[in-house]
Amino acid sequence: MWRDEAVSFQVARRTVPQIWRLLHDVDAVHGLYYLLMHAVLAVHPGEVALRLPSVCAAAVTAALVAALGSRLARPCVGLWAGLLYAGVPMAGHYAQEGRSYALVAAGATGATLLFVRAVQGNSRRAWRAYGAVLGLTCWLHEFAVLLLCAHAVSLALVRARAPVWRSWLCAAGAVGVSLLPMALVSRGQAAQVAWLCRPTADTAQELVRRFLGPAGGVYEVCLLLALVGLVGLVGRRGEVTLVGVALPLTVVPPAVLMLASQVSPLYVDRYVLYALSGAPLLVAAGAERVAGAVGRLCAGGRTSGSPLSPSSLVTLTGVLAVALGFLHQLPLLRADRDPGARADDLGAVSRVVERESAGGDAVVFLPDKVRNAALAYPEAFRGLRDVALVESASESGTLYGREAGVREMRRRLGRLDRVWVVADGNLLTGHRAPRKPAERAELAVLNRDFTGRKTILRDGTVVRLYVRTQMLRPLLSTGPNPWPSPPRAPLPPPPPRPAPS
Repeated sequence: MWRDEAVSFQVARRTVPQIWRLLHDVDAVHGLYYLLMHAVLAVHPGEVALRLPSVCAAAVTAALVAALGSRLARPCVGLWAGLLYAGVPMAGHYAQEGRSYALVAAGATGATLLFVRAVQGNSRRAWRAYGAVLGLTCWLHEFAVLLLCAHAVSLALVRARAPVWRSWLCAAGAVGVSLLPMALVSRGQAAQVAWLCRPTADTAQELVRRFLGPAGGVYEVCLLLALVGLVGLVGRRGEVTLVGVALPLTVVPPAVLMLASQVSPLYVDRYVLYALSGAPLLVAAGAERVAGAVGRLCAGGRTSGSPLSPSSLVTLTGVLAVALGFLHQLPLLRADRDPGARADDLGAVSRVVERESAGGDAVVFLPDKVRNAALAYPEAFRGLRDVALVESASESGTLYGREAGVREMRRRLGRLDRVWVVADGNLLTGHRAPRKPAERAELAVLNRDFTGRKTILRDGTVVRLYVRTQMLRPLLSTGPNPWPSPPRAPLPPPPPRPAPS
């Protein structure tokens, strides 16, 4: 697990009252997801169970994309679009991550399919189902509400009549009212995203590349087909077209969030992952137009004894083209499943601590969020004394627990002769300053009174043994090291020096 997945894991394993208490102060936007995962992890806690809902949701999303293509165009278009979605590395990335974004994508794509059905039939039952699914999706992540903007643009492109607009406005109003409590609570938790920056033109270009396929060749072909597909943007009045739904779905939510982020930065690409569902539909629509043009040119060349109809040949050719693009991007998909592709690997950190430490040792986490490793893999830290911790994360209603103040922290460190430190590497090297006074005090005491004896670096996280300096000096001068490092392999001989010129 990496840090965000570890938060999902450790929060979901708390009791429902403990989760409810946490959401009053932090992570309200993920509250429904934590409650869902609480039920899932109650069956069998572990990485597989944590990620299984995302895997299933990504598979459902691919099927829903295919259903949209089949309903708005032809079955072969739906087949191509669904396969394209399944092969996009961005979809594959979030399909294997224990967070809510794949579930949000499934809900948003399902809501879009219900939206199409409601516009075509304009029945109250269809609009109620649309509002219910979209409202539930917004509670999984509130930025899914931007899907309403995309659907409004689709209605404008359709030139929908007044009864359809009224029905949609009622459903949209119900979604907005249901989301109001979360919006009010999450507004007070805006400090959680204070690290975000304003998106630029390069940000938008990178998102387009991730939507269509980042590999060279695949991106250019998909972009060209998507542009060809735009020819069918507007149809007859009241007629819902594939491109009229897919283009706003792809463009509007990211564009609105990027524009809003110029005032208050809120944009991260995973927040609009659900917009990816429209991109394969655009590509498939363009492929259908190209295939139709080629078919008309070659209409007279088919022999009567061919075992496949022209439609079957076109469908098969499209599937083979998608498979070729998938194979071309397979190295990217494989590399994305390596633990090194994550921002950090808390499993590796916990294994280092378990291997190097001894029962009864003290440990300090700098900053407190690094304690995520111990919360996600508690067995590796069993028997270690958490020096700074006053109240556990679950009991305090916080993500990482409540720590001692400055004076108490100095007193606790003053009693120790040996302590393990699990820290952000940038914090120890001075590239990042500690935010909390207690963390500054811990770092000052460690630098003044202790000496680092052994350092293991894992993905930017440092695991280091500190020994009190006054205790270490006489031992180093009079006898062997009481904490010897493990034997190391001999270094290879240095390369021969070149002769002077």
